[in-house]
Amino acid sequence: MRPIRILVDSFADEDGLNAQMANARDIMSRLDPARFHVSTFALGKPDERLIQRPATRLIKLPRHRQTPRILREFLWGSHDILFYVKASPAAKLYLSLRRKWFDPRIVIGTVESRSDLRNEPTIKPENIRLWERTVLRSDFLFSNSSAVKASLEKEYGLSSEVVPTGVDTKFFTPARDRPANSRVRVLFVGSLRPFKGPQMLLRAAARFPETDFVIVGDGAMAPELEARVREERLTNVTLAGSLSASGVREQYRQADIFLFPSRWEGSPKVILEAAACGLPVIARRDYQPETVVDGQTGFLGGSDDDLLGRLGRLIENPDLRRDMGRASRAHIERFDWDPITRQWEEIFVRLMLHRGSVERS
Repeated sequence: MRPIRILVDSFADEDGLNAQMANARDIMSRLDPARFHVSTFALGKPDERLIQRPATRLIKLPRHRQTPRILREFLWGSHDILFYVKASPAAKLYLSLRRKWFDPRIVIGTVESRSDLRNEPTIKPENIRLWERTVLRSDFLFSNSSAVKASLEKEYGLSSEVVPTGVDTKFFTPARDRPANSRVRVLFVGSLRPFKGPQMLLRAAARFPETDFVIVGDGAMAPELEARVREERLTNVTLAGSLSASGVREQYRQADIFLFPSRWEGSPKVILEAAACGLPVIARRDYQPETVVDGQTGFLGGSDDDLLGRLGRLIENPDLRRDMGRASRAHIERFDWDPITRQWEEIFVRLMLHRGSVERS
């Protein structure tokens, strides 16, 4: 049996920090090359894992006018499955054109956040419309959590299967024999946007002046946060900016608690990474993260005061931090990318068999 040929609508670039693109690279690099041939796009230096992977085609894109080249690959590429289709002009054109002739190739879309996008003011209406005309028009949809699946069905009446986001538990690991911090260290990692809640760490820093707070990430709120840190003289806050994967891993390893007060999520990748590094996680229950077991691997809260109360409990109790951190690492191992990639392999084979049976009928 010849390998199933998969075109992944993503970028192989090693420095691409976008979570969805990082997820795609993690899946591609683990697919069995004897069973799956992978093609994907590249702008800069590709991820070394994909350079070394057999049965892989890296399609170099120009810096400008990328849409025609991507569309040409969608229309005439020799693939069986278009995977991880994203909201882009090329995908929009292809999905409208394929209706005009019989195109038996399978299009798979992934949904990695809640579908009530109109409730999030930082997302532009034109971006929502593009998402609706691309990802949501896929032949098959897959959500990365039960809450995302429920949101998609509620907002659009569309069904999906659940395949969770994974984490590389061999890369993200706890620090060995790290001496205890002289002051408790609380970490946030994420884009600096209002719904992510980085501003809450400044409130926490004022409430717990004997604790250090580190904010990793960049975004629209960076100038505002910097100004507040200066004006409020929050000497226990560090704004670390955007870091490489290795740099982020080092921050996890140096921290004692991961605080992620975001309100609008799917299954945040940073929670998996923090848990894999052995941190207790505090997050909101709004999006029901399956990566946190409330009271065992960390805490889920509702209001800001609720989260701050749980943070105070962890700050004051080193034994609780240690026990929850160990439980966090043990729980997150079930989300390792290797078994999750095996799920994707089974899905690709199943959909190809289904397509074959439809073509023969």
